Amino acid sequence: MQTNSGGVQGHAVGIALMCAGVACLSINDALAKVLTERYSPLQILFLRNLIALPFALAIAWRMGGTAALRSHRPLAHLLRGILWIGATVLFFTSIMHLGLAEATALIFVAPLFITAISAVFLGETVGRYRWLAVLAGFLGVLIVVRPGTSSFQLVSLLPVATAFVYALLMLGARWVDPRESVWTLLLYLTGMGALLSALIVPFVWRPVEAHDLWAFVAIALFGTAGMTMMTQAFRLAPAVVVAPLDYTALLWATALGWLIWQERPDMATLVGAAIIIASGVVTIWREHKA
Repeated sequence: MQTNSGGVQGHAVGIALMCAGVACLSINDALAKVLTERYSPLQILFLRNLIALPFALAIAWRMGGTAALRSHRPLAHLLRGILWIGATVLFFTSIMHLGLAEATALIFVAPLFITAISAVFLGETVGRYRWLAVLAGFLGVLIVVRPGTSSFQLVSLLPVATAFVYALLMLGARWVDPRESVWTLLLYLTGMGALLSALIVPFVWRPVEAHDLWAFVAIALFGTAGMTMMTQAFRLAPAVVVAPLDYTALLWATALGWLIWQERPDMATLVGAAIIIASGVVTIWREHKA
């Protein structure tokens, strides 16, 4: 697999792709929030993956050839597909009830969960600075969620649960055969998401209204484009360069939430989000130093 190529020019392209990919996924989230007003999160996930599957297949074949279409460990992709469905349904459910910016800010604790799980359960060495970053990040979560106050909502814990399941999904990439490319992971994640959700979606299905078809197509296109561009960004530039740009999603979420639903994050949400982002950046930097 080609990685971090092209020097300064490659880094610039990687940065541009990361920013564009984050924007696409933010639009994907906003479209999902619109659709949750009429459809189950599981139905949205099913149709998104079903529509995206041909595009994921074409991208995998174009970028990785026929080898990208074959898996050496299908069971690993099955388990990751289950986690993918869990994380997506949790997040789509959360944005039914929370502002887009608030839910997005809480999702950013995923790298901190990855660090904690890696240290506690996988025996990886984590230095004191990364542990301090983890603790600071969870302090930021408490500031956003505000347990014990009148503004606390139990549904605010859903994005945190999403981040935990997403962290397991990312760590689950270690189960995949090392001979398989990132394009194989993208293809099988989409395929397993469509297949597994198809088994449950009949229980929550409602007929799709004609004027919503464009939104389902758009969510599939923006979601697939975003994942593809972000994947390419990590191939062209070091993670320490492009990974912090993932936090620009909060800017997009705030802007889209304000434009579509007139949502305005309060000061506590902004302060908590800033702490979560800072802790995430420190974690990425310390991992790079290690």
